[in-house]
Amino acid sequence: MGLFDDLASMAEQELKAQGPALLNQALAQTPLGGASGLIDQLVQGGLGTAVQGMASGNGAALTPEQIGSALDPAHVQQLAQQFGVNPTDVLSMISQHLPALVQARG
Repeated sequence: MGLFDDLASMAEQELKAQGPALLNQALAQTPLGGASGLIDQLVQGGLGTAVQGMASGNGAALTPEQIGSALDPAHVQQLAQQFGVNPTDVLSMISQHLPALVQARG
């Protein structure tokens, strides 16, 4: 079982490393147009202060619920379909990778 555990760990690490890029690619296929569009939507949805905090490295991560309240449900549904997961899972993915996306945007 050690080999499988090692492989699973390697796959998980790769997904964490590639997660922001994969998410950005998926976002580019939506009307949001990529990470910048997502971030703009979150700011317009009232989460600007939290996003600014993430950009400076001093902010707390947004919860999936906060992100869901700021995004158009159609965008969330489209992302969920692209990833083959339910909308709740896609919001969790965004929550997990949002700080890296925000910091990469500068």
